[in-house]
Amino acid sequence: MPLIEEADRQPADVLAIAAHRDDVEQTCGGTLLRMAARGLRTAILDLTRGEAGTRGTAEDRAREADEAANLLGVSWRRALDLPDGAIENTFENRIKIVRVLREIRPRVVILPYWQARHPDHAIVASLGYEACFLSGLAKVETGSAPYRPFKIVYASLYADVRPSFIVDITPFIEQRHAALMAYKSQYANQVAGSALFVPEEEIRERTYAEARHYGLLAGVKYGEPFVQKEVGLVDDLTLLPVQTI
Repeated sequence: MPLIEEADRQPADVLAIAAHRDDVEQTCGGTLLRMAARGLRTAILDLTRGEAGTRGTAEDRAREADEAANLLGVSWRRALDLPDGAIENTFENRIKIVRVLREIRPRVVILPYWQARHPDHAIVASLGYEACFLSGLAKVETGSAPYRPFKIVYASLYADVRPSFIVDITPFIEQRHAALMAYKSQYANQVAGSALFVPEEEIRERTYAEARHYGLLAGVKYGEPFVQKEVGLVDDLTLLPVQTI
């Protein structure tokens, strides 16, 4: 269920779209925390409910997703019903996302990077992009006015690619970790999937090391990386961040 009442139609500033509950927490949770701290309304759309996962149930992950959303300070979260492990870029699925885009009208959409080990993650990059385009077409009728987000960026934490930019998440690193660990069905030590999952006692070390690596690239302690396909625009060279030497 969404974290806001259906009658509350305030637009979101930033919407993160991901394949599974806990993807956002791993890849851009710190960024959502930073945006919320700036007074922006943040939202999460999970496309599946996690029914095919090795650990836990869809009901477990729904409860955990609500807890994580509260820790991230998001204003709205919902899960669609796309099949876990078998997401397809179809017109029907694009329309499901279009309905959400037209409802909450985000200025910025965060998508997974388009190359990934998990097929669901890779397909969501193209599915989400095409839904954003489709959402702006007046003749595509959903009962809501056409709307197209201004900006799409790709969370590239697990991609072997140079980021376009880094978001400084240093003040939020502990809360980001707490949001991820809200998924006890996934990350608490247990027999199921023990050969596939990182032991609970190593998760903190690994996630902090990744954030530290990207933070160092940008001259901060902890960071999250993103890629944008379009070039950037600079107005004043003297205000460019990140020292060269």
